[in-house]
Amino acid sequence: MLSRTKRLLAAGLASLVAIAAQAKTELTMYYPVSVGGPLTQVVDGMIEQFEQQNPEIEVNAIYAGNYNDARVKALAALKSGQPAQLSVMFSIDVHELMDQDAIIPFDELVETDEERQWLNSFYPALMENGKVDGVTYGIPFQRSTIVMYYNKDAFREAGLDPERPPQNWDELVEMGQKLVKTDARGQVERWGVMIPSTGYPYWMFGALAKQNGEVLMNSAGNQTWFNKPGVVEALEYWRDLGSRYGVMPEGTIEWGTLRQNFLEQKTAIMWHSTGSLTAVKRNADFDFGVAMLPARKNFGSPTGGGNFYIFKQSTPEERRAALKLVRFMTSPEQAAHWSIETGYIGVSPAAYETEALSRYIKEFPQAAVARDQLKYATAELATHQAGRIRKLLDDAIQSVLNGQAEPEAALNAAQKQAERILSRY
Repeated sequence: MLSRTKRLLAAGLASLVAIAAQAKTELTMYYPVSVGGPLTQVVDGMIEQFEQQNPEIEVNAIYAGNYNDARVKALAALKSGQPAQLSVMFSIDVHELMDQDAIIPFDELVETDEERQWLNSFYPALMENGKVDGVTYGIPFQRSTIVMYYNKDAFREAGLDPERPPQNWDELVEMGQKLVKTDARGQVERWGVMIPSTGYPYWMFGALAKQNGEVLMNSAGNQTWFNKPGVVEALEYWRDLGSRYGVMPEGTIEWGTLRQNFLEQKTAIMWHSTGSLTAVKRNADFDFGVAMLPARKNFGSPTGGGNFYIFKQSTPEERRAALKLVRFMTSPEQAAHWSIETGYIGVSPAAYETEALSRYIKEFPQAAVARDQLKYATAELATHQAGRIRKLLDDAIQSVLNGQAEPEAALNAAQKQAERILSRY
């Protein structure tokens, strides 16, 4: 039998273990993984490193499919009484999350000068979808712009300079026509360009509108400008790439298969997220380049991707732990690691000053294109009732590309319905 002293020691040790376990703060984080491919191992590795540095915090990452899945599951958990403390969700979800009183501003969480300095360390263009009325609700993490990937070997074959991709809309048409390749029967084997019009058509359209000097909405998220003349002209150009100029297929082009089409050389140029960069780099068996999207009146792309949000339905201890995790995940070293592993933008200038990312860009200059394009970037379409508004625009775009409607009529109808939905705000 154990002596009384040994029993007391054992009981005391058990109590200490129990207290330590109780003192551990547990965080549940929803994370979308189907956006840019299988990223779970990268995220798991970052979380494991965080937990090693912060043994008092345990993070349970729930991988939730795409951005919409992450939002739906996180909000369902809040309503069920088993809430998550934080999530990576669409940067454009901010108005909906605010309307549901689901998230807490980061301005209310930061306490020290160091934390306030961190809050102001991100690229301003990436903060346009994270701030509302000067208050920060979302912190950029999985962020992107649309970039132009092009097959340099195809350019050489077509007699084009592989180091000079299209700089403007006219050149996209001229070069695109030279890049189209047909077989002996006249069937297209390789298209000149593909711009995806499923998945996120409003996002691609935001780029075309910005290039034509227009934006799609105001920063308050209660007004859209879908039928301004420059916006209508942008949709006419998108349609004409297929129906008039023949540089891309008529109808819609699938987001989900476009990257594979590019890798299989079924198109010489594609517009896609910079989040696909590392996958293209690893899988392309041809020489490829990355460039900013072509200009008309100016260069331009909306930003895209996901922000960190912290939910109101959390304890002060959980909020502090969640803030510590978000700060770790967006630190220069981790942002650099994330950018190298995925192709997403390093979210702060300091990330590009790290030895790892600066060396990577010297070896692989394509990785700097999305960052450099930020100076021409605009916010992604974000409004109240965001899902309904996006669907109105998506449907209008697709009806035009499928030849079912004219650009002006389709966008007038979408604008009218958007005004009705947003009138209450």
